[in-house]
Amino acid sequence: MRIVLLGAPGSGKGTQAKQLVDQYGVVQISTGDLLRAAVREGTPLGQAAKAAMDAGQLVSDDIVLGMIRERLGQPDTAKGYILDGFPRNLAQAAALDALLSDIGQSLQAAILLDVPFMDLLRRLTGRQTCRSCGALFNKYTHPSREPGVCDACGGELFSRDDDNEKTVNHRLTVFTEQTAPLIEFYAAQGKLDRIDGTQPIATITAQFRSVLSQRGV
Repeated sequence: MRIVLLGAPGSGKGTQAKQLVDQYGVVQISTGDLLRAAVREGTPLGQAAKAAMDAGQLVSDDIVLGMIRERLGQPDTAKGYILDGFPRNLAQAAALDALLSDIGQSLQAAILLDVPFMDLLRRLTGRQTCRSCGALFNKYTHPSREPGVCDACGGELFSRDDDNEKTVNHRLTVFTEQTAPLIEFYAAQGKLDRIDGTQPIATITAQFRSVLSQRGV
């Protein structure tokens, strides 16, 4: 399995990625995780990334691609991998194709977990977490029995500061603007599959299996 997983914040992408990892024995490759690990371990690429971040700059695509190349060379990727959070734009998508071609690989699919904008807004602005036990709720889609009180332990529920409507709206707008060209890019290659992310989790998981089976995975 060699796939790119596309999905906005709040789409349920993380849940489905975990299901795929558990079922297929593949690895999930997140550029955020790669960056944090490289900086923590002080690798040459990590040092370059840290220098950019310390200077308040974005980490360059060359550095990120270098980290992905190194990660794909590790033994645990032999059964396949899910690229999560990369590519984010057309330049990165083209660079990824070139990298994979250079190491004798190619993507089998780019799967978009599709959720309407307003549904995403409700999912993200409604998120609540218990301060005591960490249980998750949503005041719109999965509310606690008593407002502000955890069903599991009676602890206080809180919302993250960045889950306000203005911030979430901006994040989703940026994602939509960046992802639209990617959707067209992979559709033109015949590699794009869409899955309705508003369905029950088990249904979505079954559809992922069906899509991958049709792709020969």
